[in-house]
Amino acid sequence: MKLKLDLEKVNSRLHWTTLYSEKLLLAIIGILTMFAAGMDIFHMVKSLKVELGDLFLLFIYAEIIGMVGAFYVSNRIPVTLPIIIAMTALCRLIVLHSKEADPWMLIAEAGAIAVLAGAAYAMSYKDKLSLEKQKLRDEADRKRSKSRV
Repeated sequence: MKLKLDLEKVNSRLHWTTLYSEKLLLAIIGILTMFAAGMDIFHMVKSLKVELGDLFLLFIYAEIIGMVGAFYVSNRIPVTLPIIIAMTALCRLIVLHSKEADPWMLIAEAGAIAVLAGAAYAMSYKDKLSLEKQKLRDEADRKRSKSRV
């Protein structure tokens, strides 16, 4: 007796595991991000002290929550959001360590921010082109379907 394995059937039947595990993990990320933000806010209120690095950290938390929210709305994570989070994290590093850091390290971090900014611009431009191409395809499909009728 031979056992024939139809990979397409297996993949289609197991696809739900990927969808639900991804949503579950993103929900956990969102909850833990809110918990971490709450802890940091609690420490700021307790110490009656808010520094620029703290604000950058809260901004990073807000961007992570925004990324999770964007996934739940569109079922995809825009590539530019993690790039922007990385840029913000590098800015926070520069602010926190600029006084005692080696000047070359600061230049390298600033250069990394510039490279990431270029990548974010290129990716947003690519998305804009993709949307324009999709619009043209949709219009062509509508014209074809009208000409058939």
